[in-house]
Amino acid sequence: MFRVNIAARAAAHPELASRVRVASRFGFVLGLATTVLSLAGVWLVWKVFVTTAEGQRVDQAAMDGAQFGRTRLWQIAEPVLEIVSVPALAIVVVAAMSIAVLRRRWMLALQIAVLVIGANLTTQGLKYLVLDRPDLGVTYVLSNALPSGHTTAAASVAGAAVLVVPPRARPYTAVIGGAYAALTGVSTLVGQWHRPSDVVAALLVVLAWCGVATMLAAMGQRSERRGGREGRAPGRRFSTGTVVVVTGGYVLALVAGVAAWSAMIETRRAGSLDGRTELLTAYVGGALGVLATTGFVFATLLVLRALARPRAVPAA
Repeated sequence: MFRVNIAARAAAHPELASRVRVASRFGFVLGLATTVLSLAGVWLVWKVFVTTAEGQRVDQAAMDGAQFGRTRLWQIAEPVLEIVSVPALAIVVVAAMSIAVLRRRWMLALQIAVLVIGANLTTQGLKYLVLDRPDLGVTYVLSNALPSGHTTAAASVAGAAVLVVPPRARPYTAVIGGAYAALTGVSTLVGQWHRPSDVVAALLVVLAWCGVATMLAAMGQRSERRGGREGRAPGRRFSTGTVVVVTGGYVLALVAGVAAWSAMIETRRAGSLDGRTELLTAYVGGALGVLATTGFVFATLLVLRALARPRAVPAA
């Protein structure tokens, strides 16, 4: 990829300096808003599904519903979960940062480290130090498991992959990475390791740190502009592939989200949650909730990276 000197381009095209300045400010505000709203979403999920009896009842029903068909599904889910480990996470982070360094993208290397390390440390801190699970006489497993560590690891690694690849490859990487994150999250449901709220919260934690990475990217643009250092030439914000994937991600979030909401309402209205139909409804609804959140998170990540870039100007 060709690299140009931002200061030289700005001299030939004054509008470039203005666009870089606006993009950096907008990117910082957008990243900050994403971080704040995502963390608020984590708190809301915990408040509704962990600290209320009704929320615990619905969430636990989804977990109990995983017992149906678990034998066959676990043959797929178990290998997926075995991939997620601290050594594997470290290898992926080092590889992604190495690619960024080889491309002389120092700020990008920092973003990757902050995203992956920050998301996983936040999940562990929230789970064991900040959030608790009150005994409301509903569930028999009272230890707090929100957010899911496995889902956080998978989604943060997938997010790092989206950051490190060139813009043209981002939409395709987002599809693959999102599919991997969703499969990991659903696999924790299949294995009855986590409830749906744990997985949704984990995905929102990762989105929060994607917002932090966006703020760092905006700060990097600003420093490059002020220092006259070399940076990437701004290009089209939304490629055709990005538009298709972002649209598909939000459509998935809407359709799966509505279906998950309907299943949750049915579960909430059920007088008893001991029958096969009621438990399967809750289980499927929980899995759909995971799919909806994944589609939203990775579509938003693509939007964040695209909107934080200045628009193209004619070549000098």
